[in-house]
Amino acid sequence: MAGIATAGPVTGAARSSERGAAHARVSLAGMLVWGLIALGVLVMAVPLAMTAYISLFRDAVVIFPPSGYATSWYARILEFPRFGEALGTSLRISALATLGSLAVGIPASLALVRYNFVGRGVLNVLLLSPLTVPGVVIGLSIYVLVVETEIATEVPLIGSDLVLVVAHLLITVPWVIRLCVANLVGLDRSVEEAAANLGARPLTVLWRVTLPMMRQGIVAATLFAFIVSFENIEMTLFLIAPGQTTLPISVLQYLEYRVDPLVAAVVMTQTLVIAGLLLLLDRYVKLSRIVS
Repeated sequence: MAGIATAGPVTGAARSSERGAAHARVSLAGMLVWGLIALGVLVMAVPLAMTAYISLFRDAVVIFPPSGYATSWYARILEFPRFGEALGTSLRISALATLGSLAVGIPASLALVRYNFVGRGVLNVLLLSPLTVPGVVIGLSIYVLVVETEIATEVPLIGSDLVLVVAHLLITVPWVIRLCVANLVGLDRSVEEAAANLGARPLTVLWRVTLPMMRQGIVAATLFAFIVSFENIEMTLFLIAPGQTTLPISVLQYLEYRVDPLVAAVVMTQTLVIAGLLLLLDRYVKLSRIVS
């Protein structure tokens, strides 16, 4: 009887010990995850904070500690070498790439969500696969292809805006599709079915019902595609025409020879504009829905 009486408490103690060990493991794993998150935020925040700090130096040469602080470098951004030309090229290429990605991405997202057809899964993977390939690899591959094509056809393609825009489509179309698909999945199809039952033709339903319902996703896709194209540097380095430059490349070339508060002010202005566009984008489609 004594043995039977002591079995219960021993078993209970063992279970309590196991629960304590499991809780300790969960707590340790949670601390590790939060530690890694904090480390990642720190790695991203420190360079940005240092850039913002340097942009406020009064001296033309970066020295520590600075002799004083001023915001005058932001007023002199237009003095940055080839700033206007580089900005104009970036805006032109980004605008064309955004329009092209919308023209391809919106119909593709409608087909992927609204229709079942043979090869749907393969098409989905194919359209999103450029996101898994490094930009340097894509840029070099396209450059080699363009060079071989130009040699075979004698058509001047190297450095043309057409090639650069087509290359940017490879990285903007997948994001447009992700955003539009995320938006389409949450839409109520009964509205479209009601319009069709009332006699509206398919194109009318698409233009008058579906696209207006997709407005938030389309706006978000436009902003995100523009940002991705505007800040791209890996592919653009391979495909830009000689003597031509975009704003990110112009900053990179400037940093090869000097570092001063002017380039820091240019970088911070670009960062703040992109951050503002991302905040605006997040109001239409939550970024957590498309990057998870």
